[in-house]
Amino acid sequence: MTGRLPHNLRSDALDNRERILYAARALFAAEGLDVSMREIARHAGVGPATLYRRFPTKQVLVTEAFTDEMRACHAIVDEGRADPDPWRGFCLVIEKICELHARNRGFTEAFMSAHPKEVDLAASREQTLNALAELARRAKKTGHLRADFVLDDLILMLTAHRGIRATSAAARVAASRRFAALVIQAFHAFPERSPLPEGARPAS
Repeated sequence: MTGRLPHNLRSDALDNRERILYAARALFAAEGLDVSMREIARHAGVGPATLYRRFPTKQVLVTEAFTDEMRACHAIVDEGRADPDPWRGFCLVIEKICELHARNRGFTEAFMSAHPKEVDLAASREQTLNALAELARRAKKTGHLRADFVLDDLILMLTAHRGIRATSAAARVAASRRFAALVIQAFHAFPERSPLPEGARPAS
């Protein structure tokens, strides 16, 4: 019995950690980063002491909760950079990044450093933006990306994207796709009047 006890304790601790991360991701996605640590503990079914034992600060919890999202973000940019057509790759990045952010409000706030005291994604964010800058330079050389585009335009795009409100997650994604299509037309050196994706009724 004594030989199994440490394993059981480790297993329980791992279960608590996963429950906390699951609850944190769900609440951050739905409500953003303003959700309290106590609320996360309640949704995870653990006490505040257990939560703080595993994640001493909210910054630690937020950073770990969004590790998968940052990996997904990097993968999207890498996919765009791998496309032999830089403009097509650039458009793909805009579409997929917008959808990723539409599905997770908290990740948008984390990526945009809206809560600098609670988020430490600066290094990953800088890596992503540097890769995007390189892709944008290549897209400009094709003549498709407007010559006066600057990287801050993408930050402006994500800032505006944060304002999307919809009655459901599906409606938010639909609105995000239409938003991305409008942005791509704005960034195109010679905008095409192609049909926009179907929109969704915004939340009042």
